[in-house]
Amino acid sequence: MTLTMMGPPGAGKGTQAKLLGEKFGIPVISTGEILREAMRARTVLGEQARGFMEAGDLVPDDVMIGIVAERLRRPDCQPGFILDGFPRTVPQADALAATLAAMGTRLDLAISLDAPEQEIIRRLSGRRVCRACGQGFHLLYDPPPHPGRCGRCGGELHQREDDVEGTVRARLHAYQEKTLPLLAYYEARGLLRVVDGVGPIEEVLQRLLAVVSEGSPRA
Repeated sequence: MTLTMMGPPGAGKGTQAKLLGEKFGIPVISTGEILREAMRARTVLGEQARGFMEAGDLVPDDVMIGIVAERLRRPDCQPGFILDGFPRTVPQADALAATLAAMGTRLDLAISLDAPEQEIIRRLSGRRVCRACGQGFHLLYDPPPHPGRCGRCGGELHQREDDVEGTVRARLHAYQEKTLPLLAYYEARGLLRVVDGVGPIEEVLQRLLAVVSEGSPRA
């Protein structure tokens, strides 16, 4: 099984990709993680990426797809893989398709985990993180035992800039501009499946499993 998980920030695609990977025994490939790994290992592409990032620029598609391709060629990807949040644009999708074709494989499914804007804002804007130990909480779903204080070490809790409501709305707007055309791209190729991401984690997982096993266009 080879698939990509898409969806707006806060839809839960990272959590669900991890659960699917554990279920099927295949690796989950997060572009952020493999980018950091390539830079730590000082690979040629990793060093190229570092140069762009240190200059404050986005990593170009050709460098990013090269790093993804290096990861996909590892033996643990032979039974399949799950891409978490990649590709993000139509040019990246074209490059990914060409890379997979050169490897003698292709993408089986493109799953979009969907959630209403207000639900995403509620999920992200309610997150709080301990400044001391990094433990995370949620004001609604996993509140700290004492307001403003970490239940693990007693440190001060704060809200990340990325989780402020105005920033969340801006991130959602950027997603719609850059990534939504990708849905049409995969729909035209018969690969798109849209799954409702609202509800308990296990319930959403069951919807995803139904889509993967049955190929239903919507769950």
